[in-house]
Amino acid sequence: MLSVIASPLVVLLLLLSVPAPAAPPSDGAAEVEGLPLWPVPGSDGGRRPAVDRAYDPPPAPWQAGHRGVDLLTDAGAPVRAAGPGRVTFAGQVAGRGVVTVELDGSGAPPVRITHEPLSVAVTTGDRVAAGALLGTLAAGPGHCAAPCLHWGATRDGAYLDPLTLLRPDLLRAGPSRLLPTTGVPLPEG
Repeated sequence: MLSVIASPLVVLLLLLSVPAPAAPPSDGAAEVEGLPLWPVPGSDGGRRPAVDRAYDPPPAPWQAGHRGVDLLTDAGAPVRAAGPGRVTFAGQVAGRGVVTVELDGSGAPPVRITHEPLSVAVTTGDRVAAGALLGTLAAGPGHCAAPCLHWGATRDGAYLDPLTLLRPDLLRAGPSRLLPTTGVPLPEG
């Protein structure tokens, strides 16, 4: 009888003594401390833009996919550095303004963030702080139905989901709000 009672305790002690599983391999984004800012304001003027199209990596590097996220905002909206770093490219690619920022403290090789289409306000080699103006969102036509910033991230040529680089509190929609219960019928039962 005693062995039956003690067996759950023994099982619990054995489970507690088993080492924790190793952390899953990093996709490279986890090494970056959370970026403190969104690169653009929301089209409603809020601090959080809506994601028009999410990151959708291709199954193979040569196949179709979406190698970044599209953030809805207004044409002419300021585009800011989401974190500190160095501008490694500022210019035109296929007729569109592009700015790439290599993030400080993002490991080796570093993470690079791309922003397009912009009216570029920085030059290659500039050091930028989080929140520094990189340019303004260029007017369309773009690849979104509404004005949007294509925001991408790479490390050593591999694409990353840039949203994984943001601080978790920036991804939450906001605090919960309680609604009034006046006039709400009670359930029957």
